[in-house]
Amino acid sequence: MTAEAEALELKRLRWRCRRGMRELDQLFGRYLDREWAQASEAERGVFLQLIDCEDDKLWRWFMGYEQCPDVALQQLIRSIAQLPA
Repeated sequence: MTAEAEALELKRLRWRCRRGMRELDQLFGRYLDREWAQASEAERGVFLQLIDCEDDKLWRWFMGYEQCPDVALQQLIRSIAQLPA
């Protein structure tokens, strides 16, 4: 993929990651800024699944009020939550 295509994809992803909660926006933004570029295709697929989830579920999972039933999603949630602010 060309650098231009990568930049366009990242811009689209940033738009898809916009949520009604600033905390979720920040978590997803950190992942895109720090991890997306070197993420494997499998991890990218898991991230795309994650951003398709409902905000209320995401909030409960990230805050530890509930555990995500999907193991791959839960692992990525844990990784994203541990990224430094």
